[in-house]
Amino acid sequence: MAKRDYYDVLGASKGASAEELKKAYRQKAKELHPDRNSDNPQAEAQFKEVNEAYECLKDEQKKAAYDRFGHAAFEGGMGGGRAPGRAYGQQGDFASAFSDVFEDLFGDFMGGRGGGGGGRSRAQRGSDLRYNLRVTLEEAYSGIQKTISVPTSVTCDVCNGSGAEGGAEPVTCPTCSGMGKVRAQQGFFTVERTCPTCNGMGQIIKNPCKNCGGHGRVQKDRTLSVNIPQGVETGTRIRLAGEGEAGLRGGPQGDLYIFIEVKEHAIFQRDGVHLFCRVPVSMPTAALGGEVEVPTIDGGKARVKVPAGAQTGKQMRLRMKGMPALRSSSTGDMVIELAVETPVNLTSRQRELLREFEDLSEENNPEASSFFSKVKGFWDGMKG
Repeated sequence: MAKRDYYDVLGASKGASAEELKKAYRQKAKELHPDRNSDNPQAEAQFKEVNEAYECLKDEQKKAAYDRFGHAAFEGGMGGGRAPGRAYGQQGDFASAFSDVFEDLFGDFMGGRGGGGGGRSRAQRGSDLRYNLRVTLEEAYSGIQKTISVPTSVTCDVCNGSGAEGGAEPVTCPTCSGMGKVRAQQGFFTVERTCPTCNGMGQIIKNPCKNCGGHGRVQKDRTLSVNIPQGVETGTRIRLAGEGEAGLRGGPQGDLYIFIEVKEHAIFQRDGVHLFCRVPVSMPTAALGGEVEVPTIDGGKARVKVPAGAQTGKQMRLRMKGMPALRSSSTGDMVIELAVETPVNLTSRQRELLREFEDLSEENNPEASSFFSKVKGFWDGMKG
């Protein structure tokens, strides 16, 4: 039976680039993988055919020979096509091809192919850290410089992060030759696993540093100065680049993220850039009108006019007396909400005056008059 054209096998054009060939190969390999086609007896043969085609076309010299002579390039008499005594599709090349497709399909989950395991022996970036910082509303208003102590991993100053005694460099793992992985051939399958000697690092330390135990890092509390800008609120995140954990084997430090929590205030409630303040006023002031003095978040005071006849819940706004917006020149408002206070512990004279006032105020309480008029109508209706 004549062999199919390798380009047709992969579903690629003859002018396809190396990347396009690889993409076509991976797609076909996924479709025809025996593990996914247990009910298709032809899948394994087709899978081998795909691997055979790609083994040829991914190699520039073999591809050039195939493009010129076709399958005849690898048959007896042509030369330069393949090593003597080995034909594509036989066990050796199929095992190699299967290893390639296994790594192509699952490399993202296993750290990549080829030198991927060895890559683990290279420098690694340190982990990012989180620090929760509580500030007062006044500090959030004005901004402040805070000093914090952060427990973190820092580079060992005895071995300079190498993990080896005397600062010596780690040596290549003799088991995996620095790859971080070892392979075992099982028939058509190549099984790859993490090197048990170096735990996938690709390197080993013969004499670990006594100060850090071979880790290259030690735990330490670091003192940092943090600039808290105006306008922060609960949930604001501040990034301090390079202030996280030390990297491994000379890798860069991670980052430190400061998460802000603004404490509740005894006087003000915050809603974004606006502040709310509930202010008690006496009954006479609410009835006659007047002024009340209120505090402001900047530590000052403001006088607010109370209109005559003000009721509980009446709101007045002080422009630009709220919180500054984060990283902006705008400022919110302060909203004053009145709470009319009913007097308690009255003297006999005060009671007498209030009764006299009540007798004279029937026409001065429109809301009450309207309400009781409705109640009277309701009762009259019930009597029928």
